[in-house]
Amino acid sequence: MKNALTTLVILLIVAVFGYWAWEHFGAASAKQVIYQTAPVKRGSLAATVSATGTLEPRDVVDVGAQVNGTIIAFGKDAVGHTVDYDSPVNKGTVLALIDPSNYLAQVALAKAAVEEAVANVEVAKARLEQYQAAYIDARADWLRAEKLGASGTALAITQYDAYKSTYDQAKANVTLGQASLVQAQKAVDAAQASLNNAQITLGYCTITSPVKGVVIDRRVDIGQTVASSFSTPSLFLLAKSLEKIQVWASVNEADIGRIKVGDPASFTVDAFPGMVFHGVVHQVRLNATMVQNVVTYTVVVDTDNPGGKLLPYLTAQTDFLVAKKSNVMMVPNAALRWVPLQSEILPTAHHVTGAALPDQGTVWVESGRFVRPISVTVGLANNYDTQITSPDIKPGMLVVTGERANHSGNSSGATNPFIPQPFKHKKGG
Repeated sequence: MKNALTTLVILLIVAVFGYWAWEHFGAASAKQVIYQTAPVKRGSLAATVSATGTLEPRDVVDVGAQVNGTIIAFGKDAVGHTVDYDSPVNKGTVLALIDPSNYLAQVALAKAAVEEAVANVEVAKARLEQYQAAYIDARADWLRAEKLGASGTALAITQYDAYKSTYDQAKANVTLGQASLVQAQKAVDAAQASLNNAQITLGYCTITSPVKGVVIDRRVDIGQTVASSFSTPSLFLLAKSLEKIQVWASVNEADIGRIKVGDPASFTVDAFPGMVFHGVVHQVRLNATMVQNVVTYTVVVDTDNPGGKLLPYLTAQTDFLVAKKSNVMMVPNAALRWVPLQSEILPTAHHVTGAALPDQGTVWVESGRFVRPISVTVGLANNYDTQITSPDIKPGMLVVTGERANHSGNSSGATNPFIPQPFKHKKGG
């Protein structure tokens, strides 16, 4: 009984070991590796930087109000319709009217002040003439008194002093009258300036367009009160022209060094699928923004927009062409990233473990059921392909980009002898 149990244990161990050996060796021989390949191409290779941006009108004017009041009416646009969103306007077109009642009253007060100041000038002139006449009389009396002298015989001393005092007073009054006239004239100038200011302020009640363009945004309604106490309220947003438009793209700091003014750019918008629009880099702005520790710079792209087809504030997927080469060999990027298992490498081939220099790389080509490495020099790259040069690489050569295992069958016919096989009925037997 003990021997039978020992024999059973041994048989069980042998069965487990046999199953393990078949899984690791027999199954491995049955597994076929199929390599995914791609041909080496020759052609033009362009490197681009991608970014997301927004379409912006090229020249935008924010029209505000310089006075407080209530909007009582909108003006007429260039085609005679009431000013609203998308209205075409000319320079000087009336956009809106603010209630001018308070400012009309201020103008009336300023006009009355001017008239009063002018009347005061006339009064000052008349008073000066009186002073001058009195001065002439006092001067004549004083000259006669001086000839008679203050001897006390021909003219009493008290009378002599009276003529002298009257003369001095008349002379001072003339000076006073002249100064009063100048003061009255300056008061006229001040009153006129106040009137001009009141009229200018009244003019601010009429909001006009400073440019020829189109209304992008109307931010007020009739009956709304605007107040300009601390900051100018924005009433209308105008674009000078939509025949030219800009893309403001946010470019990551890692790519901004590759973009220069004058570089070509292309972009697409969801509003017109399948269409590609083209432009030129106009500006690389120095003012960076940081959002969640990601630093981006704004790159401005100028583009034509005939007929105003592109609308402001559409999202644009932008590609900047930063480099381009023609007639070069290229392979998919995956071909340079793929690394085989040691068991897949041709035994007689030298296994390259990695590139010694940044511009060096390795691609793999099939050699029977193995693969062998070819060292290449890498150059320009984009999101899909990389330029390569090597005397051992020719256009059309297939390079490995990946692999997939095929478990569909057992090409070697290997079986596990420790697993019972299904009964096979022989025909004709």
